[in-house]
Amino acid sequence: MARASVIVFTGEGKGKTEAALGLTLRALGADFKVALIQFIKAWEVSEDKALAKLQQIYPQKLHVYKGGKGFYRPEKLEKTGFSQAEHKAAASATYAHALACAQSGDYDLVIVDELNNAVHDGLLTRTQLQKFIKSRHDTTHLCLTGRNFPKNFLPLVDYATDMTKQKHPYDHGELAIVGIDY
Repeated sequence: MARASVIVFTGEGKGKTEAALGLTLRALGADFKVALIQFIKAWEVSEDKALAKLQQIYPQKLHVYKGGKGFYRPEKLEKTGFSQAEHKAAASATYAHALACAQSGDYDLVIVDELNNAVHDGLLTRTQLQKFIKSRHDTTHLCLTGRNFPKNFLPLVDYATDMTKQKHPYDHGELAIVGIDY
């Protein structure tokens, strides 16, 4: 097997989670054991249904874990129904689970969806992100998604793709579309 790599999908544009889900399919097709850990997406999203079916097909190959309390914006905490402490505790628990998967050597690929957001929003620290990247098992590929991956961490990764928004219906007041946006 080639040296394990670190892949980052970041940027303001659409497609970070979709790219990670595509990587999940590719890895399963290559007989990898995959852990997919999601921060922030506490609500049911469309991929949850497909992932549940994939877990039935690949019961020993696909592990899915959803953590977090939803989108976190300090100025809009009252809308989430959770305190800052509850958001941080959920992020810490999700981080601990992801770190255990990445360090175990049990997975060929660990995808941590929206980890970058959790760091940028202050739910986790840059030190935790750096530890996560540096302390993974040497045979485990990592994929990190979310906006605002720290540019000074680019030397720590092998692939970095910035999803740049050119146009999005949300900019014109349109709501997200089931099956397309979530």
